[in-house]
Amino acid sequence: MPNEVQRQRELDVYRVVDSLPEAAYDDIARLASMLCDAPIALISLIDRDRQWFKARTGLQVPETPREVAFCDHAIRQPDRLMEVPDALNDERFVDNPLVTGEPNMRFYAGMPLVTPGGAAIGTVCVIDDRPRTLDDTQRAALESLARLTMNLMEATRRERQLERAVRLEPAARVTAVAGASDSALRPYAIAIFQIQDFANVAELQGARTIERTLQEADRVLHSVLAPGDSIDRVTGSGEFVALLHGDSPEAALTALRGRFDAIERELGTRVLLGFARATSADESPEAVYLRADAVLTSAKDTVRSRPPA
Repeated sequence: MPNEVQRQRELDVYRVVDSLPEAAYDDIARLASMLCDAPIALISLIDRDRQWFKARTGLQVPETPREVAFCDHAIRQPDRLMEVPDALNDERFVDNPLVTGEPNMRFYAGMPLVTPGGAAIGTVCVIDDRPRTLDDTQRAALESLARLTMNLMEATRRERQLERAVRLEPAARVTAVAGASDSALRPYAIAIFQIQDFANVAELQGARTIERTLQEADRVLHSVLAPGDSIDRVTGSGEFVALLHGDSPEAALTALRGRFDAIERELGTRVLLGFARATSADESPEAVYLRADAVLTSAKDTVRSRPPA
């Protein structure tokens, strides 16, 4: 089983945490609630210091601290469903604030979401305020819904990888001089700018307001780039990917960073940066992107490890 660093890295790759609501995931949560006859059902993702809900029914809050999450216990056994018939009779949870206060949890059942690499990144779970158990049909249903959720996440990850290839590969392969050989490919770098807490900001300010802000940002960001450089927003997200040519992309990076500083002030949240240069003419844009993404992950680790102000 992957260690915590690897587990977190695999979760980050899917770009699900802090994403906007999606009908397919909402449907899965509703099905879990109906099939298991439970008032609360969640698609829960275990992030660095929190559990964040991609979909939820019967619960208003978008996340809770990781330290009180039942799902954090569930992912420790990736191959099996964790069922807690009565939390008041379980020493792990008897003093848990989710049990002693709202939503007054007594029953919990969660099936881990396991990546192809074996990392448990969250659960599909159901919760009740009365002691009970699931029957075999309900357990099988929860296991199936967890597999379906993971398949959706995998499909989205592959779609985004293909989208990157279509956008970055041709642009990165522009030669320094028309007609030059492949060995004369221009050096390039990739920068990833990611708005943090994107879903929560959109919920507070309104999805339409955020969309207008980002559409205007997209226009302004393009205006500071040199010919041949590009920046594109990842569909339906708060992430922008820039491709910058030349031996010294620092000027373009500084200009972009200045624009994102303004976005931070307007939205009241951080924008984190991951950056990497191509190390050779034959390094693929996808490989450079993944190295930039690793830098972005380290930035997230640093931000989340800081104590609250």
